[in-house]
Amino acid sequence: MPEPVVPDGPESVNAVAWQAYADHHLRRGTVLAEAERIDWGFPDAGPGVAFLGELKGRRVLDLGCGTARHAAHLVRAYGAEVDAVDSAAGQIERARARYGSLPGLRLIHADAVAHLRASEPYDVICSVNAVPYVDPRRLLPALATALKPGGTLCFSVLHTNSRGEGPTSDLIDRPEVLRFAGGGEATVRMWVLTPDRWEQLLTDHGLFLDRVETVTAPDPANRASYRVLRVRRPPRISARPRTALPPVAHAALGVGAIVYGPRGLLLGRHRRGTWELPGGTVEPGESLRETVVRELREETGLRTDPSEVRLLGTLLDRVEGVVRVTVGAVVTGWRGEPADQPGESVGDWRWYPLDRLPPSLFVCSAQSLTAWDPDLPIDHAPAHFTPYADYDAVRR
Repeated sequence: MPEPVVPDGPESVNAVAWQAYADHHLRRGTVLAEAERIDWGFPDAGPGVAFLGELKGRRVLDLGCGTARHAAHLVRAYGAEVDAVDSAAGQIERARARYGSLPGLRLIHADAVAHLRASEPYDVICSVNAVPYVDPRRLLPALATALKPGGTLCFSVLHTNSRGEGPTSDLIDRPEVLRFAGGGEATVRMWVLTPDRWEQLLTDHGLFLDRVETVTAPDPANRASYRVLRVRRPPRISARPRTALPPVAHAALGVGAIVYGPRGLLLGRHRRGTWELPGGTVEPGESLRETVVRELREETGLRTDPSEVRLLGTLLDRVEGVVRVTVGAVVTGWRGEPADQPGESVGDWRWYPLDRLPPSLFVCSAQSLTAWDPDLPIDHAPAHFTPYADYDAVRR
């Protein structure tokens, strides 16, 4: 299996530190006691397993599993089917030596985000103190789509370290010391954020914070504490406006391009947080098909021709008194690979299966998608749809 590709910067520093930690314990032959519960920060501390919800027969992910003690406990005691993932080869080596033959447990050496993007969605995702080691801007979009609609995400994060240094609302990493049992240490980089900041980030990705539990050290002299967050993904995909400001009158006519193929549906993330189809406003003198061709090229680099664009119909709604007109279109052929383009406000282009579309779709894109496929589980503001002649030929 190839080594996981970890981004340069703080996450690369963490990958090196956790491999050094694993190597240290492999040399020592450290064997931890079997888990009888999930220890969210300190032994016998934090909420019980009921915090995760129903587990029997459910598809569960233990993200940043370490030696997979908790994953094995969920398999044995609750009948869950668990994937245990860690980016440190040494940690997975330790886990395989102990639990490699346990039915119902899969031990996976992979980068967290790469695994989340490639895997089938999970009913439950849990992570004990691993989330703060990955940039939330990279991790949370992947978590949102790797969780089934209606699923539960539970994870613990550092709140105050042993020196009493508390969290921040700034989305920046800071150095912390990872100490090894028996001597030795490594410096890691962590995102130590306030619960309010975590909630804001989760909400931006269509996830809703349901509950927060405090976990403190049993030793009063140790000022460290953790927060355990339980998060829900709504059963249906949400849609929201990109901004509360109304569009200017001349920019009220736009197109949304549905590019769907064997790899899925193409969506990009706007800098304001919504996921959306390629598209934009119609320029003077353009036909609607020409607008689709131009916007697709400018935003993604993909090439198509007007003859490969089929128009679904017109969607009408109102924003702050301005009539907004969106024309949904299906692109039947294209050339190239999608990539971020200089100066564009939408990027991070990805292919999504229709059964795991990201939350927080831009409302115009949500409206176009449900015109194309009315069975998609997408909620959005109502719009009046008038189909065109191509509609029956290209609707899904």
